[in-house]
Amino acid sequence: MSFDLIVRGGTLVTPDGVRRADLGISGGQIVEVSEEITADGTVFDARGLQIFPGVLDAHVHLNEPGRTHWEGFGTGTRALAAGGATSFFDMPLNSSPPVLDRATFEAKREIGEQKSLIDFGLWGGLTPLNLDRMDELAECGVIGFKAFMSHSGLDEFPAVDDTALYEGLKTAARLNLVVATHAESDNLTRHFTEQARAGGGHSVRDYLGTRPVVAELEAVQRALLYAGELGARLHLVHLSSGAAVAMAFEARQRGVDVSIETCAHYLHFTDEDVEKMGALLKCAPPLRSQAVQDNLWDELLAGHVDIVGSDHSPAPPDRKTSENFFALWGGISGAQSTLNVLLTGGHHQRGLPLEAAAALSALNPARRFGIEQKGALEVGLDADFAVVDLGHEFELTELYDRWKQNPYRGAKFRGLVQSTYSRGRRVYQDGKFDDSVRGQLLRPGAQSGR
Repeated sequence: MSFDLIVRGGTLVTPDGVRRADLGISGGQIVEVSEEITADGTVFDARGLQIFPGVLDAHVHLNEPGRTHWEGFGTGTRALAAGGATSFFDMPLNSSPPVLDRATFEAKREIGEQKSLIDFGLWGGLTPLNLDRMDELAECGVIGFKAFMSHSGLDEFPAVDDTALYEGLKTAARLNLVVATHAESDNLTRHFTEQARAGGGHSVRDYLGTRPVVAELEAVQRALLYAGELGARLHLVHLSSGAAVAMAFEARQRGVDVSIETCAHYLHFTDEDVEKMGALLKCAPPLRSQAVQDNLWDELLAGHVDIVGSDHSPAPPDRKTSENFFALWGGISGAQSTLNVLLTGGHHQRGLPLEAAAALSALNPARRFGIEQKGALEVGLDADFAVVDLGHEFELTELYDRWKQNPYRGAKFRGLVQSTYSRGRRVYQDGKFDDSVRGQLLRPGAQSGR
C-alpha cells in the first residue's frame, strides 16, 4: 500500500488527547492513523512538531463582491492559511450586495471558488427584508442565517426587530439551520450613543461607554428566550463578557439549543489597548476591562465557550481615520492570529489543554454546523491540519491581510504555525503560498462539493 503523503513522527492533537502518531493521507483524506506507517509515499518529517486539526474560522468578513478593496477571498484566505486555518465561514456582509437571496449567494460562491485558497461556507442574511427568501438560501446550502440585533453599520443589512427575529428563528427551526445573532440591544446602544454625541462625545472612552455589558446581556437574554420558545438553534457570536457566556451556558443547561462564540481579540486585548491603538481596535461589542476579560477566560477554561473565531473585518485606511472615534469603521483584522492567541494566552499562560484549543478552533464549529468531514485528525476526514512548533517564541511581523492594519502586529506569541495543509495539499509554509490550490464550497451535512 502507498500513500500520497505520510506525516511521520508528529504529536497529534486529537479529541481523545495528545499522542505521537503517523498520518497516512490519500485522495485528500486521512486514511490511516497509527504509531508507525511503513508504507510508501512522500514523507513529511514532523518529529518535534505538533499537528493540529486545521482551524475552521466560523466568523469571517471577506467582503466580496463589492468591497474587495476592503478585503477579498485572495488576500483574506492567505491570512487565514498563515494562521493554520483550512476552512472558514464568510458572513453575508460586508459584501455588496449582501447575501440575502439565491442570486447573491451564487455570486459570492462563484468568487470564492475562483479565489479562495481554502474551503469555505457561506452564511445567509436574516433581515426584515428577506424573511421570504430563507427557504431558497437553505436550498443553496447556507451554513445558517446571520442577524443583527443592533445597527450593522450598513443600511443595506438592517437589524431585526423583535418580530423579524422571532419569525426568522421560527423559519430556521423548520429548516433545521442555525441563526447567528449579533447580540446588543439596539434601543440601549442607540440611546447611549445619542446621549454621548449630544454632549460632544467623540473619544475612545465616550464610544466604549455607549456599549456597556448590560446592552449585550439584554439582547442575549431576549434571543435565548425566543430560541427556547421556538425550539430554534441559536448561535451567539462574539460574546465579549463572561457574564454573557454564563447566561447562555445556563440556558443551555435548561435545554435551549445554543452555541457560544467569543473572539480572539476579546481574549487578547482590553479597553486600555483601545486607548493606545485607537482605530485598529474599534469593534462592537467593544473590548472590555481587564476584570471582564479575566472572567471571560474563566468561562472559557471552565468549558462554557464552544467556539473561538476571528471576526476578521478589515476596512481601508480612510475608514479608519478620523478624530471622531464614533465615525470610524468598527472591525478588527485578526484572521491570522486565532490559534496563536489560544496557544499563547490559553495553553502556555493559563494551562488550556491542547485538545481544548483544537476543539474551540476546529472540532466544535465543524460539529455545530454540520461540516462532517472537518474538525479532527481522524480516519475518513479531510486531511486538514496545521503544523505547529509549540515552543517557538516569535514576534508577529509578517501579515497577509489586505491592508495590514492589524492590532496583532508586534505581538509576541509562543507556538508558530510552520505550515498548513488543506485536503492533503500544502497551501502555506514559512511565508510562502501555493496559489494553485482552490477551496471548495462547504454545505451542512455534505461532502465539500465532492
